[in-house]
Amino acid sequence: MKVLVIDGQGGKMGRALVEQIIKQNIPCELIAIGTNSMATESMMKGGAPAAATGENPVIVNAAKADIIAGPMGIIAANALLGEVTPAMALAISESSALKVLIPVNRCGIFAAGTEDKSPSQYIESAVRKIAEMCR
Repeated sequence: MKVLVIDGQGGKMGRALVEQIIKQNIPCELIAIGTNSMATESMMKGGAPAAATGENPVIVNAAKADIIAGPMGIIAANALLGEVTPAMALAISESSALKVLIPVNRCGIFAAGTEDKSPSQYIESAVRKIAEMCR
């Protein structure tokens, strides 16, 4: 299974996903893509074995991924303070990959039915789903 973690801004959420996937030894090919170099660097510090930055890596790898994980805003054009380009959002949305999205209030999207949890609790839930799909 190819797991693509996408994050922007400071990359803290992506780094936490990468660290948990590695810590739990989930059998997958893990790739981290940052919408900016700071996010990519953060995920690399978290142990991502492969990483890239920007629009083209998102487009290319979204088409090849089995699972795409990241903040909910990665499927919305111009989200994450404008870091998610319309082409990125389209590539992620159109990918046949399972999207494991973490709700965050800063994306301008409210997901009805979500509980009021901390980001770390949502990350734990996301990693459980990724592990389930990879095993």
